[in-house]
Amino acid sequence: MRLGFATLGCPGAPLDDVVELAQSNNFTGLELRAAPEEFTHVGLTAAERRTLRTRIEDAGLEIFAISSYVRLCAVEEQPLEAHLELAADLGARGVRVFPGDDPGTSTADAPSAGEIRALDRVTSVAKDVPILLETHDSHSTARQVAAFCAVLDTDALGHSVKALWDSSHTWSHGETLAESYALLRPWLEVVQFKQADSRQDYRPVALDAGDFPIRELVHVLDGTDYPLSLEWELKWHPHLPSLAETLPAVHNWLATGSTK
Repeated sequence: MRLGFATLGCPGAPLDDVVELAQSNNFTGLELRAAPEEFTHVGLTAAERRTLRTRIEDAGLEIFAISSYVRLCAVEEQPLEAHLELAADLGARGVRVFPGDDPGTSTADAPSAGEIRALDRVTSVAKDVPILLETHDSHSTARQVAAFCAVLDTDALGHSVKALWDSSHTWSHGETLAESYALLRPWLEVVQFKQADSRQDYRPVALDAGDFPIRELVHVLDGTDYPLSLEWELKWHPHLPSLAETLPAVHNWLATGSTK
């Protein structure tokens, strides 16, 4: 199992601390949050990118994704190409983007104006790495993302759009994990997981405090080799325990469903 975590869980931490967290807890992958206050951002020079890539590779780690905040369907101009260049320079598997469409504008019969904008945007940029469309916001279900990927990921575009499955999002929107996996499988590139509590409107919580069906996820993914990434949203949910407290329990949680 290629197991990693998102640096969203250790906001502002320097690279050395992130590497230590990964190595000391037997994690082999990272989702690198791209933001000006982080060590990963589109303003890095070519030399800084080479150094960052070398340090991560020398530590035996893989970059599962560059986590951008690009909203693919949104009206405003966003630096998609700059994030794709950053991901290529760092050797990442792709760039995470959000759909970001206006709520309620898409239908099963026709793409929304936002989805058409997304198609134009994807067509217009050079892509040395895939765009990883997360099950999020306007497209939180696997059904929606699979339909969107079917439009965006074509032979003409070089199969450049893949799915990043936030399994907690699809679960919170009423899909079983088996249903979501079956829908996303043709495009699936990276799988995110986290703990949440359905009794608190699916609020992210500590590993031992929620009811996300982790054993079902492990069963669904049995025999596959998708990168599996803990999206620990400490940046947005400061009530969560730190990654230093959480990571040691993750392997047992995946193996048994318990943190004990």
